[in-house]
Amino acid sequence: MKPEYDFRRAKRGALDPLPPGKTRITIRLDDHVLAWFKAQVHAAGGGNYQTLINIALVEHIQRLREPLEDTLRRVIREELPLGPRAVPEAPNEGSSPVRRAKTDVAGDRDPAGRAPRGSRPNGALQRTRCARR
Repeated sequence: MKPEYDFRRAKRGALDPLPPGKTRITIRLDDHVLAWFKAQVHAAGGGNYQTLINIALVEHIQRLREPLEDTLRRVIREELPLGPRAVPEAPNEGSSPVRRAKTDVAGDRDPAGRAPRGSRPNGALQRTRCARR
C-alpha cells in the first residue's frame, strides 16, 4: 500500500458507465424468482440474469399493449400450417367426412389439423415418405 494516493483525476460515480437508455436501480425480488432466473442462465451456460429479467418484463409490456385482435391474429398465424388446405373427395357411402378428405398438398396435416403418424415434431414429413425410389 502506498503512503499516499493521487485522486486529482478521479471521477465520482459508478466504475462501469451505463449504455444509453439504461437506468441503474435497486429492486427487491422474491428469492424463488431470482433463483429461477439465475438457474436459466446457469442452464444456458452463462450470461446475465438481469438481462433475462429485462427481456421478460419487455415481453410482458408488449403483450399488455398489443390489442386483442392483433394477439389473436398472431396466435392464429403461429398455429395454422402454411399451404393449401384440405380438399374433400367425392363422398363414399359408409365413410366419415374426415376419412373422405384428402390431406393438403404437402401431406403434413389432415383436415382436423393433426400431423400424420411418423411425422416429425415440426410437421415436416420424414424423407422416406416423400421420396419414392
